[in-house]
Amino acid sequence: MRTLIKNGKIVTQNCNREIIDGDILIENDRIVSIGRCDESVDKIIDAAGDIILPGLINTHTHVSMTSLKGLVDDVTFPAFLDKVFHLDDIRTPRDLEAGAAQGCIEMIHSGTTTFLDLYYSEDIIAKAVERSGIRGVLGWAVLDQQFTTQKGDPLDNCKRFYNEFKNHDRIYPAVGLQGVYVCSTETFMRAKEFALEEDLTLTFHLSETRKEVSDCKKKEGFRPGDYLANIGFFNDHCVAAHSAWLTMNEVRAMAAAGVKVSSCPVSNMKLATGGVAPIPEMIDAGMTISLGTDGSTTNNSLDLFGEMKFVSLLQKSSRWDPTVLPAQQVLDFTTINAAKALRMDSEIGSIEAGKKADIIILDGKSPNLRPIFPETLVSNIVYSSYGLNVKTVICDGKIVMEENTIKTMDEWKELEEANEAAQELHESI
Repeated sequence: MRTLIKNGKIVTQNCNREIIDGDILIENDRIVSIGRCDESVDKIIDAAGDIILPGLINTHTHVSMTSLKGLVDDVTFPAFLDKVFHLDDIRTPRDLEAGAAQGCIEMIHSGTTTFLDLYYSEDIIAKAVERSGIRGVLGWAVLDQQFTTQKGDPLDNCKRFYNEFKNHDRIYPAVGLQGVYVCSTETFMRAKEFALEEDLTLTFHLSETRKEVSDCKKKEGFRPGDYLANIGFFNDHCVAAHSAWLTMNEVRAMAAAGVKVSSCPVSNMKLATGGVAPIPEMIDAGMTISLGTDGSTTNNSLDLFGEMKFVSLLQKSSRWDPTVLPAQQVLDFTTINAAKALRMDSEIGSIEAGKKADIIILDGKSPNLRPIFPETLVSNIVYSSYGLNVKTVICDGKIVMEENTIKTMDEWKELEEANEAAQELHESI
């Protein structure tokens, strides 16, 4: 299958961050060429006046939690945790899969083609991801058995998930540790051993709240980052979500080990957990920074365009410095940096010949994106755009959405099923 995207304004995100007026030739799942093309093809997509980007990459979410959206809003953090733990305990395979399908639909409409998930029952979630046509790096939740509602040992469950799905297209099993508050040293090290043995992404919550830090100091004698560094857990497969309450000593230790960070500014602001992630210091230390939306209970949205704007504004405001996190750096967070975080930057994260054809097209006629000039285009994307500007999505060379119509799923049927499953869940509370 040969597809040609014609006449677009291509924000390549290549090493030179080139913006090119031209065409993109796709053959099967790969980008063949960028520039001008007059070759015969099977399908032409006219992108005249439109903006073309690499597919966005969400490096921390809990996709099936869309079923829980709105149920735990505007409450204190302890009350939030109590209610979410109860809801997790009563969820069914039906609402898990339906919630994941709804989450994938939302991400498609807002231009996300790859996401890193952390949850249990990833085997159920994987079914929805496969239907959707986008790519899921799915981290099965691992924690101490005394704290889980899972049947059996969570790490054994994670291993079974890996063995079942390791050869599935667009499903990349991963290891997802819940965090220091429910994972012992033994659990961390067993999970690390398995992840490195099978070359898997190893993701976990880290220093999301001040209480997490103080509790870890009481239990282990160290702050979470120092504790994980001291036990020898950190490595270059790690993606640490949140990472808001870190000292420079922790930042340096994480950077030295090759740990990547997924910052989740909207989630942290909504829960009012305080702390602003020291992102400029992380960057200065050589760390790779990406963005996550977190789940729909803590953010309510899976739109990475909103996340880009918020992370920049939060850093600027908290530091009284409008030069912090300029637009180009922030766009990197959701494209090439996120691909590096997942160790997939040779395949995705930029529009370059030889890479996977993960491409999104924004409607250049949208008033919020105009005027369109090369020198202001990236700023418009970061500060002016939102997910609903996305009109076409291609993942792995396949058209997932065209002119705002999803091609891989019956969107209305999936959303109706998600609503009915959520209603059953709400009634059982």
